[in-house]
Amino acid sequence: MKIKDCFSIPKFSEDALKVWSRNFLYFKKTWMVSVFWIVLEPVIYLGAIGFGLGAFVNNMGGMSYIEFFYPALLCTTAMMVSFFEGTYGNYTKLTHQKTYATIMLTRIGPEEIVAGELLWAASKGFFGVCGVTLVAGIFGLIDTYRIILALPMLFLLCALFSCIGMIFTSIARNYDSFIYSTSGLIVPMSLLSGTYFPLEQLPSGLRYVAYLFPLTHAVSAIRETIHSGVSLNVAGHLLILLIAAWICMNVAFYRIRRKLLR
Repeated sequence: MKIKDCFSIPKFSEDALKVWSRNFLYFKKTWMVSVFWIVLEPVIYLGAIGFGLGAFVNNMGGMSYIEFFYPALLCTTAMMVSFFEGTYGNYTKLTHQKTYATIMLTRIGPEEIVAGELLWAASKGFFGVCGVTLVAGIFGLIDTYRIILALPMLFLLCALFSCIGMIFTSIARNYDSFIYSTSGLIVPMSLLSGTYFPLEQLPSGLRYVAYLFPLTHAVSAIRETIHSGVSLNVAGHLLILLIAAWICMNVAFYRIRRKLLR
């Protein structure tokens, strides 16, 4: 793959929406199981960490612990749901169910399949974000219009991790292969990206490593947007996420297209 290919613009067509619709129809049939995972699990974290642990923490930079933790929970929900749909879900359709091979018997090609699957994984992650936001609103954690500004940013994060998930799907040999990406990338990001405690509490060397994680920039942008509004600092974080999403999207298109056309 050439460097210039990482900055090209993949084509999204109407056929990609048909792939997305196929996934959405299946989602509607299994929505009970999906809702339990993509919404209820983060809500349990909200109660156990936000309210439970938060009862012992009085001040987090001028805000309560639940106010500090909630924006990070939105980001980790976006990351987890989109990534796991992009890995386990897509790998199953690629190898065991042979869904992609069947779709290619129609006029829909590899690029439309990849575009539809990336859009679907991002959409499923965003469904989880919206569900957690709704529940948080019931608890009175949302009292500002700024959440409306944060939602498009969260969708960008969902899109980024759907692309990262698809890249790992393209190189996986079996389901066990995802243990490396989950334990070596996703779990460390969920712990060290300013989610449960400020980055300033990390040793200086580890703090620099944390800034290599896209989730760190997402948490910083969403937290500042919800509590203070959009600023140049937020714009800088979003630019990093946008560039990362664009590059990862092109890599995902390239690798899955090669895999499907072998």
